[in-house]
Amino acid sequence: MPELARRKLTLEYDGTAFSGWQRQPGEERTVQGVLETALDRLPWEHGSVVAAGRTDAGVHAAAMAAHVDSAADLPDEKMRLAINAHLPSDVAVLAVESVAASFEAQYSCCYRRYLYRIRTVRGRPRGSALDRFRVLQVFRDLDVAAMQEATQLFVGRHDFSSLATQETRRRERTVYLCDLRREAHEIRLHFAADGFLRSMVRTAVGTLLWVGTGKLRPQEVADVLAARNRSRAGPNVAPHGLYFVEAGYQPWSRTSSERIVADLAL
Repeated sequence: MPELARRKLTLEYDGTAFSGWQRQPGEERTVQGVLETALDRLPWEHGSVVAAGRTDAGVHAAAMAAHVDSAADLPDEKMRLAINAHLPSDVAVLAVESVAASFEAQYSCCYRRYLYRIRTVRGRPRGSALDRFRVLQVFRDLDVAAMQEATQLFVGRHDFSSLATQETRRRERTVYLCDLRREAHEIRLHFAADGFLRSMVRTAVGTLLWVGTGKLRPQEVADVLAARNRSRAGPNVAPHGLYFVEAGYQPWSRTSSERIVADLAL
């Protein structure tokens, strides 16, 4: 019997019709589920697909990293084509790379990076009929400068209990990047950290929207974090504006990360 060898997969998917990444005990449609179904249709033995992060229902990925152990006797590119031939149109393997057996998509990851897309639409010709499941629509003007000031209070090592929803893990995380930028006629939050708590990015966005609408002053974000109380932060905004954009397997380098993310089709 051929030995299993480890492959790293880079994936993109539209999370709209998925109940998140992780396979569920019921009939829910998940990204892991359709990937493993596609692999089962190939004439070789395969293990489970393990991702760098477990995205929630409705969350997208432009470059999710994962690994799978496979006995497939195929070069990497032919393996990519073989998997894609059995995948639905809302998920695709962008790259396959043979890696050492010690590589772990989740545990070898040094940092993860997300992007959240916001578009103000009231009184503007740019609606979002085409992007209604890919960008958060905001129906009022935002004080972007105040939001940008507030983002810097998230950077560094903090207890992020105030941003966590139904979280049982330790709450301290190191945020390397939290930048709000005007890009492609949108307001985009770039967020990179050594790890994320459940709904952490979406709650950070909800809190920043409070700042942008004047409900919270920028400096009060520090008080929100210090409280370690979920009720002090903003709401969890909709998942469809959120994208997983990078899994980093080297120590954080802003220059390197910016170059990688700039190449994504977003």
